Amino acid sequence: MPQYFGQLHTTEPSWTTLGTVQAIEKSDRHLLFHCGEPCLKISVLAANLIRVRVTPTGKFLPRRSWAVTQEDEQWPAVEFEVKEQADVVEITTQQLRVVVHRHPCRVECFDLTGQGFAEDVNLGVGWRKGAVAGWKKIAAEEHFYGFGERSGLLDQIATTRTNWTLDALDYDVLSDNLYQAIPFFMALRPGLGYGIFFNTTFWSQFDIGVQQPGVWRMETQGGELDYYIIYGSEPANIISTYTQLTGRMSLPPKWSLGYHQCRWSYESQDVVRQLAQEFRQRQIPCDVIHLDIDYMDGYRVFTWNHKRFSEPQALIDDLKQDGFKTVTIVDPGVKYEPEADYPVFDEGLKHDYFVRKTNGQLFHGYVWPDKAVFPDFLRPEVRNWWGDLHKNLTNMGVAGIWNDMNEPALDDRPFGDPGNKIAFPLDAPQGPADEISNHAETHNLYGLMMAQASSQAMEKLRSPERSFILTRSGYAGIQRWSAVWTGDNQSLWEHLEMSIPMLCNLGLSGVAFVGADIGGFAGNATAELFARWMQVGMLYPLMRGHSAMSTARHEPWVFGDRVEKICREYIQLRYQLLPYIYTLFWEAATTGAPILRPLLYHFASDRHTFTLSDQVMLGASLLAAPIYRPGVEYRAVYLPTGRWFDWWTGEAFTGPTHILAHAPLEKMPLYVRAGAIIPMAPVMQYVEEQPLTSLTIRVWVGEGEFTHYEDDGQSFEYKTGKFSTTNYRVYTQEGKNIVEIGAREGDYSPTAREIIVELVGVGEQRFVDDGTGRRLVFSLND
Repeated sequence: MPQYFGQLHTTEPSWTTLGTVQAIEKSDRHLLFHCGEPCLKISVLAANLIRVRVTPTGKFLPRRSWAVTQEDEQWPAVEFEVKEQADVVEITTQQLRVVVHRHPCRVECFDLTGQGFAEDVNLGVGWRKGAVAGWKKIAAEEHFYGFGERSGLLDQIATTRTNWTLDALDYDVLSDNLYQAIPFFMALRPGLGYGIFFNTTFWSQFDIGVQQPGVWRMETQGGELDYYIIYGSEPANIISTYTQLTGRMSLPPKWSLGYHQCRWSYESQDVVRQLAQEFRQRQIPCDVIHLDIDYMDGYRVFTWNHKRFSEPQALIDDLKQDGFKTVTIVDPGVKYEPEADYPVFDEGLKHDYFVRKTNGQLFHGYVWPDKAVFPDFLRPEVRNWWGDLHKNLTNMGVAGIWNDMNEPALDDRPFGDPGNKIAFPLDAPQGPADEISNHAETHNLYGLMMAQASSQAMEKLRSPERSFILTRSGYAGIQRWSAVWTGDNQSLWEHLEMSIPMLCNLGLSGVAFVGADIGGFAGNATAELFARWMQVGMLYPLMRGHSAMSTARHEPWVFGDRVEKICREYIQLRYQLLPYIYTLFWEAATTGAPILRPLLYHFASDRHTFTLSDQVMLGASLLAAPIYRPGVEYRAVYLPTGRWFDWWTGEAFTGPTHILAHAPLEKMPLYVRAGAIIPMAPVMQYVEEQPLTSLTIRVWVGEGEFTHYEDDGQSFEYKTGKFSTTNYRVYTQEGKNIVEIGAREGDYSPTAREIIVELVGVGEQRFVDDGTGRRLVFSLND
């Protein structure tokens, strides 16, 4: 908990709890249980979705504009049955049963087989000055995932997880709250799963069996307990419903799925030009170059340093000609310069767009431009004003925006002097007049609202082209506006290993477009560490190399010929897999599914996967077992049930089984499921290098299918139906291997291209796709 909150638990005053149910009110969607003045409200929103609210005062808080995307009444009506008995009230849908006990008032849930979950224990719900909390049972064999951005292992059992955005410099495996605050988790055990979205933006915390073994607690400094229970037999069901609540990502531009290169900082346009030239001359694919804070004039946002970057438009135009998109960093702190004719400050001050203290004084802190003030992004007019300022960048050709320092991060004195991290005063008013709040309620929203402003601005200013948005901080629903990276990691083997569970838990929290700085941001990577990190980074939905000013350079070629070759080959593999990866992004945009997935996502009944943090799946077909230790060339790999093939050698294995994989520096163990179908592109230097003249459909013997999604990768026309899908199937019939290509569906027609259908280890067929997308069936045999 931040130091400016005081010590919430020092005196431990007693909790007041819900008493006996005295009266019940029923409507077509809600049941209201009166327990004297306090009330419990149960809302049935879907067959697997229940909202639970408890107010100590008898009055529920008003809905906030930043809350979940759908109000309760906007959900389609759902059938449920209510049975009132002497001691309990039962609410039954087609998927679950909620039981409310009358004496005292307590809530518990059951699946239709009678297995209990999310069951109130101990106090049930309690409140005291400054806090409301709920206690529930941890079932036998229950494991906990998600919680947004979390360091450490995949399973979050026996941890305390605080939801309060923080500039988490130098975080490690034991850190609690980081840059993102997403109060959502899913609990899984064999045969049953559920999710909890704690609908509070105030400081909140989950205690997963630390204070009391066998009990998990949620606590908030808001005035009521408000949470959603999502039942699901598998993680996919849970995450689909959760992202209906909080929103889903839009499809990013396809170029943003390529390799990004970044450093704090490429200090001049000459250095950037040389960087671009190195990538092209060395034939290492790359699509994006990021400019960190030194492109600005004195770190003033929306300016250019005309000594370092004297001709920004010419630079960006030349980069574009060579296949590179430019992404610029934008921080929220606006330099305080009342006498300097700095339009951003002058306009913000004139229109009163900056956060003030309760006494009316401008609030300020110290960040890169020295003394700075901060826009109130909770106000729509401020977001619009801030968004329009992006013209200073888009007019030069900037194609993406990188929001940093937006937890918000600031000090109480100039950077470089010994100082303390501070935050806005908790009572500082924020938000529009008709929805006025304070920083205690909106702190966790600052990065989210800044990302929203950036996203909406770029869509407006760069239409009809899609843009790329990246943020360090956010709250539940950040996936609607931005990609996320895991902040200032370090060039340590521990941070390489930690990146996979971090990104998987973000994915299980609804945030699919995620990445970690390849090579580590702080410190100097060794050649071996960098090679291994690039192999893992090939799997990240966001593949970006980044390093800090005080470190050695971290481009692929600085580590010698051997590592450069490894980096080239794995980045090339990333580009070959882009048709498959882009389809995974479509799945994320339409269902909320993560792109990078822990094994438990697809094998939720396999106990071996529940705590497996060092293996990962890219979609449903590819399983990677990266190397996370120096000097290691062999590792144990767990292959779940089914038949698996070594990606590199074609060797087959039958799971469930453990194998010992050989992994010299050049090789990351990679496996593919039997029946997998993976569309692959030729090697290219950048996504828009040329029209796709050939497409290889790699198929592995077995039973399986895959729906391949395509659109132009650039515009928003997919939102109005200009996309296509092609369904592929592989199966065995009368001893023959059959590959079936369904007729293309949809309004998008790719350019004519050669299709190579390769049944791995068996044979291939070739044909020309002339754009008609007709159905075809092939028989491929030895």
